[in-house]
Amino acid sequence: MSIVERIKSNPKLKQLVLNLMMPKNQSRPRLWVKLFLNPFKHKKGKNSRICRYTRMDVMPFNNFELGNDSTIEDFCTINNGVGDVLIGDRTRIGMSNVLIGPVTIGNDVMFAQNIVLSGLNHGYEDITITPHKQPVTKNKITIEDEVWIGANSVIVAGVTIGKHSVIAAGSIVTKDIPPFSVAAGNPAKVIKQYNLETGIWERVTIKA
Repeated sequence: MSIVERIKSNPKLKQLVLNLMMPKNQSRPRLWVKLFLNPFKHKKGKNSRICRYTRMDVMPFNNFELGNDSTIEDFCTINNGVGDVLIGDRTRIGMSNVLIGPVTIGNDVMFAQNIVLSGLNHGYEDITITPHKQPVTKNKITIEDEVWIGANSVIVAGVTIGKHSVIAAGSIVTKDIPPFSVAAGNPAKVIKQYNLETGIWERVTIKA
């Protein structure tokens, strides 16, 4: 059994290690983790930029990657505490976005402002225990290449948004969106798709 497996299998040892890495009741890493562990674990591509006021709640026990020529704007929060956060090349994460892993984002993706992606959910079923002490579930969010997501949208755990799709501002995406689609609403529904045969974006009739 590896050291990591031993730590994970022993609740007391696991809690001790977590306390050494992050302050109690906080999700951000301690300074020593930022300076001496994360630089050797995480990958930042050529000409990529993480702006000064971004909150990087990234830990060394999961992956964080930012591709070449990509930017994370100010006031974003990036959290890989329960799953990897992987961002491709030439992708722009707009101001005040929240990315909670597991999340994979492709190349040439555009995020506007105040978007939330969370691959994490808290348990709540046991009414004798507060939700923050119940087990968490995780389900990866995948954003494929060339996607554009409008401001104030929310993408829930387990969703895949297909290549070259557009999510309208203020949408709540609870189900997969196929490639070459435009989706809008709460819950988001496909309202337009690209017809590969005709070369035209065609409106989709939404069933009541």
